[in-house]
Formats: sequence, structure tokens, C-alpha cells
Amino acid sequence: MSQPILTDMQVKMKKALEHTLHEFSQIHTGKASPTMVEAVMVEAYGSTMRLKECAAISTPDARMILIQPWDKGITQSIVKGIQIANLGFNPLVDGANVRVPLPELSRERRQEMVKRAHGMAEDGRVQVRSVRRDAMDALKKAEKDGDISEDELKRCEKEVQAATDQTIKEIGEHLAKKEKELTTL
Repeated sequence: MSQPILTDMQVKMKKALEHTLHEFSQIHTGKASPTMVEAVMVEAYGSTMRLKECAAISTPDARMILIQPWDKGITQSIVKGIQIANLGFNPLVDGANVRVPLPELSRERRQEMVKRAHGMAEDGRVQVRSVRRDAMDALKKAEKDGDISEDELKRCEKEVQAATDQTIKEIGEHLAKKEKELTTL
């Protein structure tokens, strides 16, 4: 009976970790990456869609993002979408393409990014702890209902805590790596 609870907990913790890592990938470190702009919302064809759904995004070099719209008519909408997203980029139209040069990060901006990364990591830890609480509650309810024994409850609680500690440790390791990326020039 305890196995579905533990399996569900592991899946949810993995999702919380993946979400946190995805959030980290959106913090730019001065090195160009398509993930920096692919979620930008663009007005196209009478609706709003993600940039990655209406253009090819590449990085020809470490300080430039190149966006090639599949329809030349939405080039200005892409520029407007990037400006509205307030990412700190100044897109330039180059024929049918949009070039996004990355500005050099100042020390203050780097520290701001580090703070943002710490906030994202804390959000991830909170999600993991929430999953732990839900799993513990489900296990205690199962023990109260007589579905699992007290010994099994104790064993499962240790498993839940071990999984929680491991996931939080992974978030911390990725945060340290991101912080090092952001602070090294």
C-alpha cells in the first residue's frame, strides 16, 4: 500500500527539480542560449504564441541570438514581443531575421541574477518540502486506516526524508553551479 505513495512522491519531487532547473536555464549568464527568448510571447496570426512556435532560434556566437521567423510578416511582432518581455535585450532587424545582441553584464546585474537564482532555488525547495508533507500525511492516513503497519510507516518516513534530502541537495548543487556561472567573468 505504501509503494504508490512513495512512487507518486518521487515523481513529484523529480518534477519540482526539473522545474527549478528549467527556471535556472532562463537566467542568462552573458552567454547566448535559445532558451533565453523561446518563451517570449509574440502576437502572430491574430493570436498570441510562443516565439519558439513561430521562428527558428539559434546562437551563431556566444553573444548573439539569431531569430529566423518562418513568416517574414511577423518580424516586427517578434521585436515588439522581446521588448515587452523586458529581458534587457535590444533586438535588431536584419532583413527578415532578428538579431539579439547580449549586453555585457554589470556587477550589479550579475548580483541581481544571483539573487533571482537563489529565489528560484528556494521556490524549488518549498515545492519539494510540500511534496514531502503530502507524502507523510498520506502515509499517516494509511497507517491510521490500517493499510500499513507502524514499522512500515517508520521505514517509509525515512525513505521520504532521504528522497527529500537528496532532491534538496541536488537543487543546492545546481544553484552553486549557476552562481559560479553568473559571477565568473
